[in-house]
Amino acid sequence: MKRLLDVSVATVLLILAAPVLAIAVLLVRLRLGSPVFFVQERTGRWERPFRIIKLRTMTDERDVNGELLPDGVRCRGVGRLLRKLSIDELPQLVNVLRGELSLVGPRPLLPRYDPWYTERERVRFQVRPGITGLAQVGGRNGVPWDERLEYDVEYVTSWSFRLDLAILARTVGKVLRASGVATDPAAEMLDLDKERQLSWVRS
Repeated sequence: MKRLLDVSVATVLLILAAPVLAIAVLLVRLRLGSPVFFVQERTGRWERPFRIIKLRTMTDERDVNGELLPDGVRCRGVGRLLRKLSIDELPQLVNVLRGELSLVGPRPLLPRYDPWYTERERVRFQVRPGITGLAQVGGRNGVPWDERLEYDVEYVTSWSFRLDLAILARTVGKVLRASGVATDPAAEMLDLDKERQLSWVRS
């Protein structure tokens, strides 16, 4: 039933959003250049890697040492607008159709985080990762790592079709209000691996 919901909703959304996505692609190409899509490896179900697809929202601007500037500097104009409206997330519907993502589930994270989960937190890999989830409707990027990963555990251990529908409904509300979107998440909190490395050193 969950997979049927994923495929059905993703197909309908892609059809309805096609004009918006086409305009967004054109704007990204004109304002940010190529490539139009941002493709990055993430860890999926059973800890298998896959490549997530998003619209590009940042420039490749670098400092005098050749290092990329902070996300908050590189994400502006069209990119900032696409993030605020969550339009940059639309290409992930293709990942849903491929079976790599679900509409609802633990958010897929970077492979370099894999060694830093507790055994309890690893239950997140028993289900397909999602475009949205409990952590996202609970505060999106503002939720601390321990709390965010606990949301993931709660989702997996108490999953129901009704829960998915509730999360989807709350996600629509957050998207319409454009709430909880961070242009530069790294400025608000450390990456998981860095945070846990520091906490383990202190303990």
